[in-house]
Amino acid sequence: MSFPTTNERQDDPVPQKRGWRGLIDAYRPYLPVTDSTPIVTLYEGNTPLIPVPSIAAEIGKKVEVFVKYDGLNPTGSFKDRGMTMAITKAKEEGAKAVICASTGNTSAAAAAYAKRGGLRAFVVIPDGYVALGKLAQALVYGAEVLAIRGNFDKALDIVREMGEHYPVTVVNSINPYRLEGQKTAAFEVVEDLGNAPDWLCIPVGNAGNITAYWMGFCQYHQLGKCDRLPKMMGFQAAGSAPIIAGHPIEHPETVATAIRIGNPANWQKALAVGEASQGEFNPVTDEEILHAYRLLGREGVFCEPASAASVAGLLKVKDRVPTGATIVCVLTGNGLKDPDSAIEHSETQLRQGIEPDLEAVAQVMGF
Repeated sequence: MSFPTTNERQDDPVPQKRGWRGLIDAYRPYLPVTDSTPIVTLYEGNTPLIPVPSIAAEIGKKVEVFVKYDGLNPTGSFKDRGMTMAITKAKEEGAKAVICASTGNTSAAAAAYAKRGGLRAFVVIPDGYVALGKLAQALVYGAEVLAIRGNFDKALDIVREMGEHYPVTVVNSINPYRLEGQKTAAFEVVEDLGNAPDWLCIPVGNAGNITAYWMGFCQYHQLGKCDRLPKMMGFQAAGSAPIIAGHPIEHPETVATAIRIGNPANWQKALAVGEASQGEFNPVTDEEILHAYRLLGREGVFCEPASAASVAGLLKVKDRVPTGATIVCVLTGNGLKDPDSAIEHSETQLRQGIEPDLEAVAQVMGF
């Protein structure tokens, strides 16, 4: 058997692109990019829409319930959708460094995509309030992590000022390209269902994602790709619910750290979405969030606690669900982001100290 020489290999035709190439490639006509834009991608998007029949059964009324599991993006959260666009545009505009404030997921995505694009990444986090799985990601990707003595809202204030006075690009959801990328999740939902759902249930922290989903549904509706728009149902943790309270929360507290935000950057945009869609914002307690978190686990879906707020909220308002409705609950992050919460709040016990023999193991199993 003979093998081609180096020169022969170089002369071979370039293989054709195959499979999924990331959301910018997939939705290029609907995004602010050109043929010369330097795309920075980790092949994000194309995440599954999973039916959850046990949750549908709790509601009854012949409804269908699906979860949009964006925890299967490359860094484990929906933030990758926005970050591929934000970093791509930053690189196109000649940026050398980016910065973000984060409760964890944004820092992981910003670090991964910035490094992928050859940019420096700075992330400002509230000290002691970021799940270790997310902090580990940012560090491994090579971000310069700055932990401040303050909450997310203070971190974002600092980041905004940095963007105004220093040569760094802010990639929080105040960056409009973030929402452009995140709106593609709505495109995928419409394509998977064949139409928009009746309800879209979503956790609300900084309120960028509910805004982005509405952008996506409206764009596809205008293009005739769906014949209706969903009611947008936003859910905040009760201890961190400024939109519902009508004023900023100075010291937000919740087990759902990803939505532990007291003064959302996209507050007014989210209110506009609620009004335009005839939707609602409702609070869910930590107990309700953890109940939904465990229910999803029994369906084989492991999300972080903040993600479960969408399902918790749906169950809380189930009496108002229309008969026969199709409902999508957005799961924003993977459960592996926060393993400490899984261990602490699981109802399944870890059985330790078992003797290493067949009879001892069988006895513990109940045989």
